[in-house]
Amino acid sequence: MYSRRTTLFLLAILFSAVLGCGAPRKERQAAEPVVSAKDQPAQESWNISIVISDSGRQKTLISAGHAAEYRKGEAKEIRVDGGVSVRIVNRDGSATLITAGRGIVHDNQDIEAFDKVVIRSDDGTELRTEHIIRTAHDRMIRSDSYVTIAGPSRTIRGYGFESDEAMKRYRIFHASGEALSQ
Repeated sequence: MYSRRTTLFLLAILFSAVLGCGAPRKERQAAEPVVSAKDQPAQESWNISIVISDSGRQKTLISAGHAAEYRKGEAKEIRVDGGVSVRIVNRDGSATLITAGRGIVHDNQDIEAFDKVVIRSDDGTELRTEHIIRTAHDRMIRSDSYVTIAGPSRTIRGYGFESDEAMKRYRIFHASGEALSQ
């Protein structure tokens, strides 16, 4: 009545139907998120200004087109982008201006800047690099990247750099440079 091939096909359908008709599973599986929650910001803001002060005295003003706060347990960091500007008021009252493409403000008030970083001091010194970190505990600026420091009478280049916030005392590791005669 049925061919052998048809009989095998019907048996396969019957067999799979019997196996698939078991008791429903009690546990439910959650859908896996496309992006993990730890990669999502806790909050976001646009066109922001962050003021860091001590005893009512402004120490740092950070401005950016966008900010996103990320939390890891008790720790948090604020990632800024969209044109970052950091104005640091030095102990002597002068100011240092840092501009960059993006940055991170850490919980301990350390500030990192990335992408076309330019630092300008009141005395006309200008530093260019791709990454710096300004540490709050010792008020120093450091980089392991290639740097160029240009002043009124000299240009110094090298890999690795550290300076006080006012860019008055700095040193470059693996340096080369040129001085203009007066």
